[in-house]
Amino acid sequence: MENTRRFIPVGFFGIAVGLLALANAWRVAVRIWGFPADAATAFTIVSVAFWLFLVAMYLQKWIADRSTAQAELADPMQSQFVSLLPVSTLLAAQAVLAYSRTLAIALFVLGIAGELMLGLSFQGRLWQGGRKPELVTPAIYLPTVAPGFVGATAAATLGWPHLAAWLFGAGLLSWLAIESIILHRVAVNEPMAPALRPTLGVQLAPPVVGGVAYLALTGGVPDLFAQLLFGYGLFQALLIIRLLPWVRQQPFNAGYWAFSFGVAALPTMAMRMVERGATGAIQWLAIGLFIVANIVIAILIARTLQLLATGKLLPAAAARIASLPEKPAAALRAQAVGKV
Repeated sequence: MENTRRFIPVGFFGIAVGLLALANAWRVAVRIWGFPADAATAFTIVSVAFWLFLVAMYLQKWIADRSTAQAELADPMQSQFVSLLPVSTLLAAQAVLAYSRTLAIALFVLGIAGELMLGLSFQGRLWQGGRKPELVTPAIYLPTVAPGFVGATAAATLGWPHLAAWLFGAGLLSWLAIESIILHRVAVNEPMAPALRPTLGVQLAPPVVGGVAYLALTGGVPDLFAQLLFGYGLFQALLIIRLLPWVRQQPFNAGYWAFSFGVAALPTMAMRMVERGATGAIQWLAIGLFIVANIVIAILIARTLQLLATGKLLPAAAARIASLPEKPAAALRAQAVGKV
């Protein structure tokens, strides 16, 4: 019998990642601009609560329909988004540190354990070859680059600089290697299917999420390497704006939350640089980028709530991937990925 039950796709953790990242920006804004601490605290609480809700819903999927969860984990495209679970867990660890160091450490350990398990599994698949070019998208950053950088920031915040440096190294060198793979794919192969184009939003994240991690690892006025990372982040933001009309050929769905992590991390990096003593244009950029990030994520929230209200947010298709023959499954997978 065909399974049409609707479970939350694991890619929905991208929503939690975006919210938690913006909450982090608000906490920095409290320190450098004197924004109301209550507003940042409220945003942080809401973001952590939503993350907990998603964790509960994901566990429910494993309990109520294990075959669907296993198919998602085995799927070469959707499995990359499973890495958003440890990434969001590491962001949650940073969010709760001000309230409970013990809880923050527990979440950090869970996040790092998940990162290693998923990162090694995914990299192992790449080393064995056979990945189809159409499945090479910026989402392949998620299992190694994203948790490496976020883990580095969390470790540095917890006071473990050596571990933070190791994680930063894993994220940095993975990013440099993987970006060349992605650029080769998009340059010489067929254009991405419209359903996959929102994953380009992930492309903005590595330089600025890595920049936030680098600033957490270092002290004093931001050095040349920090400026280089920020400059590349700005370039990626402009590139995404250039590609946005092409990306928007895919109607809005929850997959557009792929933009949220980089959109929130870009002003966060600028704000941390200002906090560390950077002056000049960066001071104005930090304000402008923070405003833009709040507007973009507000739009994402509004559009997502609109989908929820019309019953179009949760895809039934994703639950049926494993049961379909190879060719129909591939087509349906592209549709389902667009929903994550």
